[in-house]
Amino acid sequence: MCFRSRGLFLLLLVVPGTSALGQKLIAPPDAKNKADRIFAAFNRTDSPGCAVGASIDGAPVLTGAYGMADLEHGIALTPASVFEPGSVTKQFTAAAVLLLAQQGKLSIDDPIRKYIPEVPDYGAPITIRHLLNHTSGLRDWGSIEAIAGWPRTTRVYTHANVLEIVAKQRALNYPPGAEYSYTNTGYNLLAILVGRVSGMSLPEFTRTAIFTPLGMESTGWRDNFRRVVPNRAVAYRHAGGGFEQDMPFENVFGNGGLLTTVADLLRWNRNFTERKVGGSALIDAQQKQARLTDGRTIAYAAGLVVTHWKGVSEVSHSGTTAGYSAWLGRYPEHGLSVAVLCNVTTNATSLAHQVAEIYLADLVHEDSVSGESANAIPEDKAGLYRSLRDGNTVLVESKDRHLPRMEFETDPSGKVVRMRLPEANEGTTFEKVQPANPTLADLQAMTGEYASDEAEVTFKVVLDQGQLVMLRRPDSRFALTPTYRDAFRCSLSSVRFLRDSTGRIAEMSIGEPRVWDLRFRRVR
Repeated sequence: MCFRSRGLFLLLLVVPGTSALGQKLIAPPDAKNKADRIFAAFNRTDSPGCAVGASIDGAPVLTGAYGMADLEHGIALTPASVFEPGSVTKQFTAAAVLLLAQQGKLSIDDPIRKYIPEVPDYGAPITIRHLLNHTSGLRDWGSIEAIAGWPRTTRVYTHANVLEIVAKQRALNYPPGAEYSYTNTGYNLLAILVGRVSGMSLPEFTRTAIFTPLGMESTGWRDNFRRVVPNRAVAYRHAGGGFEQDMPFENVFGNGGLLTTVADLLRWNRNFTERKVGGSALIDAQQKQARLTDGRTIAYAAGLVVTHWKGVSEVSHSGTTAGYSAWLGRYPEHGLSVAVLCNVTTNATSLAHQVAEIYLADLVHEDSVSGESANAIPEDKAGLYRSLRDGNTVLVESKDRHLPRMEFETDPSGKVVRMRLPEANEGTTFEKVQPANPTLADLQAMTGEYASDEAEVTFKVVLDQGQLVMLRRPDSRFALTPTYRDAFRCSLSSVRFLRDSTGRIAEMSIGEPRVWDLRFRRVR
């Protein structure tokens, strides 16, 4: 049997490039060996792995694959293997919407209810722009379903399911445009929008408007997870010292669901320079960073993150779905593009950055660290802090190092009252709180049954050997650990018990990064 796995199909073409700024970027002669070392852990016949591609000014300089596409049948990955890149997909959905705007079929400042009236009326309009930028305030439908006990891939979700879940939500995470919170809901709605406005499904529209003109012949959509896809790499996750399959068995797309190769992703990135599809109008619109209602500009644009990495400009997006992990990025000042697609749970972003550093070694630098970061956290700053968004907590201890990204706020007396992490979700503020030590009577007062019509689930809260525990049908059990007054943490995220005007526990709230405050009424 002829088997090619070790050193798999690695092709290196050394092509000098000239960036948009006129700076030549040249592939170093040892780039192949460096890439081999980056992906060495996957270069086995008993492991899934990754495909990688890089280009300079649109010309391929690196193509390779390491590991297996199918462990059951002994099929090795190749550069032509088809993966799902998770949320890397979002830029293609965004591009479709922006192309429809160019055609005059919609305005990105239109309210989404103009096209999708199933979305509830929350008072202030949610616009298409809000969906593109993750500033809509809409809760992530997958997170809601995970709280309910049906995480994504445990059911065959469709866009009809998404609309049904969205229609049940009585509240937003925040007023539209006020904040940023990543939500797949917005991009599923955009996929539905493309279909309703164009008269074609998102897969059909993108095939004719984007993929075919750019020669992306191996790219399509997982709009039917049962469809046979030639060269598809099976996704895996680590399990019991080995691997088990972890495939995205669902028919929702737009948020993810693209099927593609590293070569096709590099062809797409080349369009940002050649501007064959959409022209400068599309490129400029897609890379325009969002501005919140208070004037803050955030890194997220339209399906792309516009930022800096180690001192160089970077336009990128990462992605994970089931066992797939991916990253696609460009360094526009230097003409470099990098794509990494993996069929195993891993940090594709880190791998891609290591590849980028092969070519940008003389141009990047480590992020500067202030002298203050070498010092331990002062005692007055140590303590427990709760997120003003979702109620989750962070414990800051005096033995920790003071990091430049941690900003502390004091009251007029000089007492520390808040901490801010500017880089976390476009800026997360935490309030300093006193740790709780509830009595048995306090805990007993919180027992009961709590129901949510929005998530269609009921939790039973009981005392078990002095600890509060949440039970969910049929057999899920979540131990609650006290944090601050009336608040707890568990594997779901933060749990808070809310009192009425008499001081009686009347509601329970579950908060997590994509669903900030999901309320459960006490029914028993």
